[in-house]
Amino acid sequence: MSKTRYTKAQLEQIVYTQLENLNAIHDLLRIMKVQNELIDNANKKLRDEVIDFKKRVNYGTGKFK
Repeated sequence: MSKTRYTKAQLEQIVYTQLENLNAIHDLLRIMKVQNELIDNANKKLRDEVIDFKKRVNYGTGKFK
């Protein structure tokens, strides 16, 4: 196997590119966290609405109370 040698400038560019990628991943993770919180809040509201609906409906007749 041959060993690849990099110049200091090449190594700096590699590190800079990796840092940019890490920052982009961080931004995406932050967006995903916000989206998950929004989904969680929507699920909680929906669950509450379903529970309320079930309390108001008589399943035997399908009529509302």
